[in-house]
Amino acid sequence: MRILLIEDDALVATGIVAGLRHHAMTVHHVETARAAQTAIETGHFDVIVLDLGLPDEDGMVLLNRLRHLGHSHPILVLTARDAIEHRVSGLQAGADDYLLKPFDLMELVARLQALHRRAAGRSTNLIRHGALSFDPANREVKLNGEKIDLSRRELALLEALLSNPKRVLTADQVKDSLYGFEEGIESNAISVHIHHLRRKLGPGIVETVRGIGYRLGEAG
Repeated sequence: MRILLIEDDALVATGIVAGLRHHAMTVHHVETARAAQTAIETGHFDVIVLDLGLPDEDGMVLLNRLRHLGHSHPILVLTARDAIEHRVSGLQAGADDYLLKPFDLMELVARLQALHRRAAGRSTNLIRHGALSFDPANREVKLNGEKIDLSRRELALLEALLSNPKRVLTADQVKDSLYGFEEGIESNAISVHIHHLRRKLGPGIVETVRGIGYRLGEAG
């Protein structure tokens, strides 16, 4: 799952980024509304986490503008504004969820997974694909009932493929699913992750579409 975190408090942001990455999420962090707008227009994100107290523009203004421009990303508002009118205004402006600071990281993770699940049209976290099952909440992958250990990047790659079962993902889309904008990446990193996923889940789990990219294949 690829997350855009819009948060100007460096300490809070550092904790969120570390916590979400521990749960195999790819996080891109920006501190201002302007940087957020640029990121949304140039990148792909599954869920947006939006703090309202931004230094250059109120987060509610950004939220209203994003919805007015037709951006349909699930948006979770993360803020210290605890008055009921603030929560009502945020939800009416187009927020999909609202979480108050201070918060528990596990609750944030669960809410993000629920937003992503609903956006994908699933009623449960568990994703099944033939003999393969994947539970994003527990980061648990099983093949023919046997647990398979995957690294954080491998989990992110598998989730990107399972979330787009009929689509061909370009190399750039795969890279965006695994790395934040600010993270360095080796030239052969994507090939290495795909190689490891094929070794653990079967050579057909990732199909290469020559000249275009990659798509989900059969497990086992």
